[in-house]
Amino acid sequence: QVQLVESGGGLVQPGGSLRLSCAASGRDFSSYDMGWYRQAPGKQREFLARISNSGNTNYVSSVKGRFTISRDNAKNTLYLQMNSLKPEDTAVYSCNAVRGYIYWGQGTQVTVSS
Repeated sequence: QVQLVESGGGLVQPGGSLRLSCAASGRDFSSYDMGWYRQAPGKQREFLARISNSGNTNYVSSVKGRFTISRDNAKNTLYLQMNSLKPEDTAVYSCNAVRGYIYWGQGTQVTVSS
């Protein structure tokens, strides 16, 4: 089992950047495939990016080139670097860990506004 805690959200102006972190507790973090999702008010949760336990990544087209997912297995931490943020990126951002079961964090709010 793994517990996930996101951090790094906040208020940022359009065009700005944020780096989200997802700290994992539990064993064998490196063996999990990890992902980032977001949910805006009144909308369904949306997949953003995934990084496999071997480091392969994939992204939804709307964030490709602006967002970068990465992991530091030594620190048991997943990251999402977000650049060129837009108001439509405003949402609660959550990470998950997948290895048979799917584990979710509580999420962190990102607000992009001037």
